[in-house]
Amino acid sequence: MTTFTIQDDFMLDGQPVKLISGALHYFRIVPEYWQDRLEKLKNMGCNCVETYIPWNYHEPKKGQFDFSGRKDVARFVREAQALGLWVILRPTPYICAEWEFGGLPAWLLADDSMRVRSTYQPYLDAIDAYYAELFKVIRPLFFTHGGPVLMCQIENEYGSFGNDKQYLKAIKHLMEKHGCDVPMFTSDGGWREVLDAGTLLNEGVLPTANFGSRTDEQIGALRQFMSDNDIHGPLMCMEFWIGWFNNWGSPLKTRDAKDAADELDAMLRQGSVNIYMFHGGTNPEFYNGCSYHNGMDPQITSYDYAAPLTEWGTEGEKYAAFREVIAKYNPITPVPLSTPITFKSYGELRCENQVSLFNTLSSLAKPIETDIPQPMEKLGQGYGYILYRAHVGKARELAKAKLADCDDRAQVFVNQKLIATQYKETMGSNIPLTLDHPTDNVIDILVENLGRINYGASLVSPHQRKGIKGGFMLDLHFHTGWQQYCLELDNVDQVDFTGDYQEGVPAFYQFTVEIDDPADTFLNLNGWGKGAAFLNGENLGRFWELGPTHYLYIPAPLLKKGKNTIVLFETEGRTGTVSLDDQPRIDQPQEA
Repeated sequence: MTTFTIQDDFMLDGQPVKLISGALHYFRIVPEYWQDRLEKLKNMGCNCVETYIPWNYHEPKKGQFDFSGRKDVARFVREAQALGLWVILRPTPYICAEWEFGGLPAWLLADDSMRVRSTYQPYLDAIDAYYAELFKVIRPLFFTHGGPVLMCQIENEYGSFGNDKQYLKAIKHLMEKHGCDVPMFTSDGGWREVLDAGTLLNEGVLPTANFGSRTDEQIGALRQFMSDNDIHGPLMCMEFWIGWFNNWGSPLKTRDAKDAADELDAMLRQGSVNIYMFHGGTNPEFYNGCSYHNGMDPQITSYDYAAPLTEWGTEGEKYAAFREVIAKYNPITPVPLSTPITFKSYGELRCENQVSLFNTLSSLAKPIETDIPQPMEKLGQGYGYILYRAHVGKARELAKAKLADCDDRAQVFVNQKLIATQYKETMGSNIPLTLDHPTDNVIDILVENLGRINYGASLVSPHQRKGIKGGFMLDLHFHTGWQQYCLELDNVDQVDFTGDYQEGVPAFYQFTVEIDDPADTFLNLNGWGKGAAFLNGENLGRFWELGPTHYLYIPAPLLKKGKNTIVLFETEGRTGTVSLDDQPRIDQPQEA
């Protein structure tokens, strides 16, 4: 059986080994392509693969666990093992990773006193219950049980959030309680303050650092920290950032391949590395995260990350540059690629059915009635949209109405006519209302959760709740008496296209395409405003006219031979063209 220990070096079967790893998130790639991406990782010269495990992906509703299909992390690890790759797992409850709420489940926020990443007992109890299920799946994959997993992380960049050592010890204890018997590590930024805050001393936990530039300086800070604290172990950059993520309305971020390769060389001269990301993939469904840069700044559906492999798995310019560097430190024995992947255009699609949201609302959700409007989490909803409806009586003019404490983006309708859209700096501003029905005026407020913040101080903010949290004011008073329709849109097959279509309001649009030979393709959208797209009922992710991307990548395994159905949910009342092409559409972003 394999042995792995952490001494002055990583020791594998008694011999020192330099870990050259690449980050590859199984949850951002269809399972049918896991092997292809892992083969390309191995062919670049890596001997190890790293992945996070997102808690909210595996327990989307409290007590409902799923480790099957796209969520079958055990299959992913076994495929890596079959290729002779070692594995680093990061099963920490918080992952960041530009993932919704940093991987924390939305249902935690139903607790008014919830304090994540702390010793708050209900939070630790929730982790305990999750680990009880998770470790049943991953424990047999540890090298101590014949698997390829060499080590596991506790927490993630905790030094950039807190310094509660009792909390870090509690997470370590829970991992050990549920069977973690491989070495553990922490990862933090490469400077003293966060290393002091985020590491566990005298606990046998290896500190590692995260950075993407100034390698000599930042790995030097880790070296000095370890020396000052009498920590013996190898130097490792656990996240060597070779690109970056992207936000709506901003130019795509890139990085020079030679610059990244030179920094990689500098790191490998001094220790081990995990390249973040080797292949980014796609943020599926509504799982994109959100930055906070003086306000909400949600991330796009693509998680390309300017990585060595593109979002759709082809070799980018960094691939060859990194391979050349890695070859100096690790002999490369290529393996043949076993998964045939082709790209194809299927042409422009014609809209066959359309219906406004208001006219199919009852087929998608049953209203929940409360006096005071509730945020999503209080209604058992995690993601997507929520529509609030109130009957406000007779005709009259109101100089002002106001949304009090609402996230993230709201559209206000009076009698199914759009009156205002509020987002960021306009949220909460006064809205003049003309209530023109003689006896029964209806206000609808459609609120979209654009993704919860995944990093920083705002992670614990009450703003992490989505929907209306304060209320809706008519003149100077809060209106009471609301119907709430939870629209996670995991049931678009129930959209009733026999209903009427109205222009200028949120609506569903249906397209079909007959396919004889499924191949990778791109759903290119031109002229559409904002919304989400669904293929055969599966949520492909969000689109937004702001750019910089105007496509959704469709891997062939999501298509089927014969009839395929695409449904767009568009919220701005704007329509355009839809095509399936062999190239993605990427433009300069527009102003928000």
